[in-house]
Amino acid sequence: MAVTTPVVKSSHRPLILTACMLSMFMAAVEVTIVATAMPTIIGDLGGFSLLGWVFAVYLLTQAITVPIYGRLADLYGCRKMFFIGTTLFLIGSVLCGFAPSLAWMIAFRALQGLGAGAITPIATTLIANVYGPQERAKAQGYLSSVWGVSAIVGPLMGAFIVSHFPWAVVFWVNVPIGLVAMAILVKYLPPDGQRKQHKLDLAGTGYLTLSVAALLLALLQAEVLGYWALALIVLAVVSGYLLIRQERKTPEPLFPLALWESKVIIAGNIGGLIIGATMMGISAFLPTYVQGVLGGTPLEAGTTLALMSIGWPLASMLSSRLMQATSYRATAVLGGVLLLGGSVALLFLSPDSGLWVARLAAFSIGAGMGLANTTFIVSVQNNAEPAIRGIATASTLFTRMLGSAIGTAVLGATLNLNLQYRLPQVNDPVQQLMEKATRNAMESHHLAALTESVAASLHWVFMVSAIISVLAVAAGLLIPAGDRPQTEPQRES
Repeated sequence: MAVTTPVVKSSHRPLILTACMLSMFMAAVEVTIVATAMPTIIGDLGGFSLLGWVFAVYLLTQAITVPIYGRLADLYGCRKMFFIGTTLFLIGSVLCGFAPSLAWMIAFRALQGLGAGAITPIATTLIANVYGPQERAKAQGYLSSVWGVSAIVGPLMGAFIVSHFPWAVVFWVNVPIGLVAMAILVKYLPPDGQRKQHKLDLAGTGYLTLSVAALLLALLQAEVLGYWALALIVLAVVSGYLLIRQERKTPEPLFPLALWESKVIIAGNIGGLIIGATMMGISAFLPTYVQGVLGGTPLEAGTTLALMSIGWPLASMLSSRLMQATSYRATAVLGGVLLLGGSVALLFLSPDSGLWVARLAAFSIGAGMGLANTTFIVSVQNNAEPAIRGIATASTLFTRMLGSAIGTAVLGATLNLNLQYRLPQVNDPVQQLMEKATRNAMESHHLAALTESVAASLHWVFMVSAIISVLAVAAGLLIPAGDRPQTEPQRES
């Protein structure tokens, strides 16, 4: 399938990179900025019982559409699909600000997610299309660093906005950012090259949507759904089987066969899955340890987690030089080793340890994320033919999202099972330790026993996270030795 890549002047490339970074920031910051504003929004709109769906529906629709947009970009052009996705996202953002109830906000958040599913994979693919193999690693390092920056900026922006403006501004702040990004790309990104007529695999798209939706709903809402979650998992497995059968017989599959013939692309997808799952071990549970076990303040928990967000962009920008000086495999393995080292460091936490252990572990994990994530994306893009670069990129990002959901479910179940085993008669022991008034009212021996049991339970979470991070090293070793950005990788036939 012949696809011509638009030629971009070198002077315009930094502007295109800036536009892609702005659009990525807009989508990445959305979860954290809204989380900070939700208490204010709930106070105004009510509907506390629906709170979880405000986040779940955004992540759900985004995850489902990421691979679909990736394939649409290959078939119909990145430029066109980027503008469609960004427009949907901005319309959803405007409507969220006008939501009269939380139920309506959930509907508008679903629309936001439908647009966000295009922004991340297509922005990443656009950079691969306008930069050559040697420059691509550095550009993707800048793009990847947006995730770390957004994790720090999002909560600060949310807190500032709700303190000085109506909560609707939390959503409307996206509009000028998105319009500036679109204006730059309209002016400086050439039209998509000529393409043959194609048909999207609608049956495969339907099976994919059903399978992913069922799996993510089961993982994200397991506590609410109870045994119904098992029925959803069965539905996800059956739909996945039908998807595989459909992909084998359709002339233009949603996931082209070339994706599964390349060791580099397979390694990138496995790496994305592992990175997503490992990340949840620190993002969701390290702040709990700092506040619940160490007795730290929310500020201390936040600054500890922020070190992961600082390590990520620093390592992402360094990854370009490492890839060129060594290889994809060496850089990805180093990232996996840092992930493993940070996860193992968490096992040395104790109720008497200082914050420096937690902060060192957070920085190490963030640096590992930055190295491994950027390396997997760049190696996949350099290995993929232009005709399938969109879906190759999207598949790596999709598996990372899927890994985050799986990691949250597995690690959350690990914590709950341990707490039920150690503290069967105690209702919500973590919450008791997190609430300062309740904690201060406890007798010293009861507080010590509760703290020790919660610490031991969280250590099992960190243990499982460390085991998962070993697989990140293994994923890096799957990349063929010797491939690096300076040379064209050897594609397998």
